[in-house]
Amino acid sequence: MKKQMLLLTLVTTIISCSSIDMEHQRKIADDTKELGVAYFLQGDYTRALKEFLEAEKTIPDDPYLQNNLGLAFMGKKRYQTAEVHFRKAVTLKPDYVPAKNNLGSAYMKQEKWDLAIDCFQEISGSLLYATPHFPLSNLGWAYLGKKEYSRARDYFNRALKIKLDFINALHGLATTHLDAHQPGIAQSILARAIKKNPEVAVLHADMARTYEALGQPEKAKESWETVMGLAPGSELAREAESHLY
Repeated sequence: MKKQMLLLTLVTTIISCSSIDMEHQRKIADDTKELGVAYFLQGDYTRALKEFLEAEKTIPDDPYLQNNLGLAFMGKKRYQTAEVHFRKAVTLKPDYVPAKNNLGSAYMKQEKWDLAIDCFQEISGSLLYATPHFPLSNLGWAYLGKKEYSRARDYFNRALKIKLDFINALHGLATTHLDAHQPGIAQSILARAIKKNPEVAVLHADMARTYEALGQPEKAKESWETVMGLAPGSELAREAESHLY
């Protein structure tokens, strides 16, 4: 009897120690994940990814970590891998609406327009999503990718009804009219948008493209120069250089 009691005590002690050790490991993994988030917010996707992958060794079934991994791979322009992690996040937490939106974005980056549309339509009416203008605007971009301009305009306008100064939708609406060979309408949209948001480089880039479409090279040059001043070293600045030099 004493031996049985001793064995039971030993087993209980081992289980208890194991539980404490796992809890400690999880705490380290959570801290590692938060460090990755900090790097991600700084735009350092490589270091963020390193921390997220390290945390995944301990907490592979954390849907928030899987979403973070997807975002980091998006930052590294590895969209197919990002898709895998967003899918896992949604599988682990089916009501994780931001991850579904991110999954749709990964589809768009791969020009999987119909899959993206299905994804965004699923969440656009969700009462759980605090920012419904995001999937609505993304639907606009997906339909723009399919060259369905009327539908694209509709979704961009629906997003703007929710958030009047939503840059993603303003940029999308102007781009839609430019692609549809309606630069005059794009100019009108952008003039109002830039008046309210003079510091947003992408709107000035859109205006530069609009002036080029309208055959006004001097005004286009001024807009590209503004882009370079607002966003030095960015992809937009490099595009501006290609038009100026």
